[in-house]
Amino acid sequence: MHAMTDLDIRKAERADLPAIIALFAADDVGAHDDTVEPEAFGDYLAAFVRIEASPLQTLYVGCRGQDVVGTFQTTLLISLPGRGRPRLLIEAVQTRTDMRGRGIGDRMMRHAIERAREEGAVKVQLSSNAARSDAHRFYERLGFVRSHFGFHMPLK
Repeated sequence: MHAMTDLDIRKAERADLPAIIALFAADDVGAHDDTVEPEAFGDYLAAFVRIEASPLQTLYVGCRGQDVVGTFQTTLLISLPGRGRPRLLIEAVQTRTDMRGRGIGDRMMRHAIERAREEGAVKVQLSSNAARSDAHRFYERLGFVRSHFGFHMPLK
């Protein structure tokens, strides 16, 4: 892996949505029913508007020039356990398939960790699909440790 020195990480803008959607649609492991079909764009736009309006959530993109090559989302979690000290949740981490292994994910995660420090978070947490063994090794290399079992319940 070589360092990605020309990567700009910034808050996502509405104009980035097609590229972000394409990242998720290309993911064959996530199985989130993501698609680049035009009739689905309204759903993504509505979600983007909600994320953008939230003071605790931020959607980021990693760009090389004008090209979106990665994305991730952070949510600042504040709960009473731990005396109300915040935690930063990282979700929806994707790197464009043809750009993997170039340090993009590393830079994005380091950006999120720095954001957590700026917010006074006591820890950074994330979940990862059980089938993503390469991603698990990546997160462990960054210093994340496996600590909890995750559960979910699909709602129709």
